[in-house]
Order: sequence, then structure tokens, then C-alpha cells
Amino acid sequence: MATNVYQKLMIVQSKLKAPKGQYNSFGKYKYRSCEDILTAVKPLLAEVGAVIVIEDGLEMVGDRIYIKATASFYETENGARISNTAYAREEETKKGMDGSQITGTASSYARKYALNGLLLIDDTKDADTDENRNERDNRYADQNRDPAIDRTGQPAYPTREEMLSVVGKHYPEGKMRGALLSAVQAQSLETMSDAAVKAVYNKCMEKKK
Repeated sequence: MATNVYQKLMIVQSKLKAPKGQYNSFGKYKYRSCEDILTAVKPLLAEVGAVIVIEDGLEMVGDRIYIKATASFYETENGARISNTAYAREEETKKGMDGSQITGTASSYARKYALNGLLLIDDTKDADTDENRNERDNRYADQNRDPAIDRTGQPAYPTREEMLSVVGKHYPEGKMRGALLSAVQAQSLETMSDAAVKAVYNKCMEKKK
């Protein structure tokens, strides 16, 4: 039987299996949320006699607001604690989202990564990390590539500006554009990755046919 907070946390870390229970239909990938992690860890906490408490708050760094989330693992017998902290930047504006939604999104990210560090969950291959997002964008663009492509691998696409003009007309300001930017995880059309621009451009052109 585990006798201290470190042993109990070690047991939880070694037994925890947190499946990717969420699905993004636009990008066609699975990912795990903060709720997925908490659902998976609760039975293990009851088994070892521990609880996890998550707290978050706002911090100003320079002229930007960050959400600071702290996940703490408490041993229930004596209250010994191990904590991990993570930050997520709150965007000033995001199309299609109001202030509370922007804060909620940043809070969810910060809480998730605070839990990841505490419970040793490796998210380097998760869908919402930069590394895997770029890989997914490239794969998604390949799957939706325009037929007019050179065999050397050079696609016969218009310029980025021309493609963005087409995308902008198909996704006007408002909820439609907000949903698109949320799906490709960009703050604006201009900040979309090249692969995402090509993929969305292809979809727009398919609708014209």
C-alpha cells in the first residue's frame, strides 16, 4: 500500500489511460480534452486515496493576459501536495467568439496542460499541439489537393493572397468564419498555415463545381 504522496502519484501515473474521446469533424482527428483526463483519473484517485484540485486565474505579462492553471494532487490522509502549473495566452479577439468564450478556451488549454504535466501525459502527438497540427494540415491538404498538380510535388495553386480572397468570400465575417478559424485553430485568415489555406481553398473550389 502506498504510504506517501509521491508513491500514490506514481501509481496513478503508471495506471492512467486517458483516451482521446473528442473528434474534430473538420480536421478529421481525435484529441483528448481536460474532461477526458479527469474522467479517466477519478477511479484511480479513489483507489489510492487522493484528490486533484484545479485552480486558475488571470495574470498580466507585459500587455497580454495569460490564464495560469495549477493542478494539485493531494494525499487525503495528511494533505501532502504535488502541483504543476501551465499557462495559456488569452487572445485579444477571435472571430465568432465573445470575451467569455475566449477566456474559456484559454482556461481549458491551461488546465489540460497543467494536468498533462502532473500526470505525465505526453501530448507531443496530440492534435492540438503545433507539431502535430502542422503534420495534420499537410496531410489534410494532400487529401484535398487540386488535381492540377505537378508530379514533382509542386501544386498548381494560385498565390496565397488569391486563395485567401476566395476563402474570405466563402466564409464571410461572422459565425461561419468563426467556425472555420476555430476548426483550423487560427486567429484570422491571415494567420492560417499555408497547408490549411490550400485545404480550405480546395473545399471552396469543390463547392463551385
